[in-house]
Amino acid sequence: MDHDERPAHASSFGAAAVEYAAHRPDYAQAAVGWALAPAPGPRVLDLGAGTGKLTATLVALGAEVVAVEPDPAMLGELRRSLPDVRALRGSAEAIPLPDASVDAVLAGNAMHWFDMAVAGPEIARVLAPEGILAGLWNLLDDRTEWVAELARVGGGAAVGPRDTPAAWRAETAGTHLPEPPAAARFGSPEQAEFPHAQRRTAGSLVATLATRAGVLVMPEPERAATLDRIRAFLAGAAETARGEFTLPMLTGVLRVRRL
Repeated sequence: MDHDERPAHASSFGAAAVEYAAHRPDYAQAAVGWALAPAPGPRVLDLGAGTGKLTATLVALGAEVVAVEPDPAMLGELRRSLPDVRALRGSAEAIPLPDASVDAVLAGNAMHWFDMAVAGPEIARVLAPEGILAGLWNLLDDRTEWVAELARVGGGAAVGPRDTPAAWRAETAGTHLPEPPAAARFGSPEQAEFPHAQRRTAGSLVATLATRAGVLVMPEPERAATLDRIRAFLAGAAETARGEFTLPMLTGVLRVRRL
């Protein structure tokens, strides 16, 4: 994706907020637990929280959560589904929280949208000393043959450069982390992956892929053709043609400590 295209992709989700809430997966609890393990306390900021997919897992794990999301439609879905969570409008580049007010900042499928030159110092500002910054991404496990073929058929808009394990490892190895001078405030990054899965039907998987940013910003004829191609593949694959099936996934985590 070109740098100039990023704002349009990042702002595309609000129009599909209801579908996003209905179809996007949650995150493996083991992955979230690993992300939080070194944190010095229970206060967690879910940054770029969307409709609350990660927020809900954090609540289930007993964290003291505040959610921050820039898109009003996504934030509305979060508030509807998680009315007891403190949810604020804001962004990674302008976090509406005081200095040193959280022990961890987590971002679920969101960190790649942040302008880290600006967001890095903001995240460092709100983190307590020894606090944790972690990005989590849900990945399609293309070690399974039909998933690999789905990725090929769907193309880069539906299954992008962070959406399969090997590509995610390469894409996040040295990117999406705070840049100088904020980088001096963080230690070395760690990566880990955790098994995950989602029960889907062909129809619900097409609906899930339709909420990907690359698909949302397509011209309508191209979008329809892409989804029709995916739909035809799922209808013809033995693993996905009838009823519910398990979509093999991983949750990948990139974790770094504030110094």
